[in-house]
Amino acid sequence: MLTFNLKYFLLTLLFFIVEVLIALFIHDRFIRPYVGDYLVVFLIYCAVKTFLKASQVKVAIGVLLFSYTIEVLQYFNIVDRLGLAGNRLAKTVIGYGFEWLDLLAYTLGVITILLLERVGKQNKSVN
Repeated sequence: MLTFNLKYFLLTLLFFIVEVLIALFIHDRFIRPYVGDYLVVFLIYCAVKTFLKASQVKVAIGVLLFSYTIEVLQYFNIVDRLGLAGNRLAKTVIGYGFEWLDLLAYTLGVITILLLERVGKQNKSVN
């Protein structure tokens, strides 16, 4: 069902800003590649939950499968195949290299999301 959730919208903006800041200003071997991938699932999850009233588990699994799909496309050099190898934005958004650890980062991100949602739900029911 379509909806608009202000909380998730604001979280989407927050995660988007964090991701942009990481992409622009962090050029290390841990935060940019792995923390960025960990947080990108939060961004996508919150974006979906902004407009779609659906089960947290279903959305989280969908986000995880989407993330895995993008990573597999990186394995097959999708940026090159689309003729976007010279496009810095495409390489940043889509990614440019397959890494098994990225799959782990996505998985840990989705697990964290589900744990946070569960804790949030428990806190709501206590109040």
